[in-house]
Amino acid sequence: MDQASDGTLLAALERGDTTALTNLLDRHQAVLLRHARALLGEGGPYEDVVQEAFLRLLEKPPAMPEEARGNELLERAHLRSWLHKVTRNLCMDTLRSETRRRAREESVASHDVSRDGRSGGDLAEQLDTRAAVERELAKLPADQREVLVLRLLGERSYKEIAEITGKKIGTVGWLVSEGLKALSASLAPLVDAPAPAAAASVVRASRANG
Repeated sequence: MDQASDGTLLAALERGDTTALTNLLDRHQAVLLRHARALLGEGGPYEDVVQEAFLRLLEKPPAMPEEARGNELLERAHLRSWLHKVTRNLCMDTLRSETRRRAREESVASHDVSRDGRSGGDLAEQLDTRAAVERELAKLPADQREVLVLRLLGERSYKEIAEITGKKIGTVGWLVSEGLKALSASLAPLVDAPAPAAAASVVRASRANG
């Protein structure tokens, strides 16, 4: 069943076939973890949030629109959009309910970022492409960070990102542009490339590495 469409897997899930959930987890979990981690941070409970999103999928799978049924690409886009929305809402709930704890974590993170500004001692860490990308993403404002993760790592369209985040498409485009400029500038020294090419180069390598 691992080659079945998302619509077929959802129908099986509604019939109580738990192997369908396993297949959906394998198919969608990685991109949701990136999304949740972008919002909650590396030390946040992002894995728990994604697990909760799939539990909600198990409890009440979304209805597949008539126009999407039988079209594998549309079925996947519909389900992934639903999963991203649930994940984002859970992240927002987590942030609101843990304001004090997050404030303490951000204070510690700010101290760590200041220490990470050193150039000589950080060479070994900078050679780890994925760590470099995630470290620089974490320094961006939350709204820029979220849309970049969805666009570059999740490969979502502007329309899909707008639906997931509740932002206008124009706003999404602006946030992607501004975030990419900032990311390019900070990553350029790590890949020995001009700033405009740096972010795309490193993100592609990061995606390929895992």
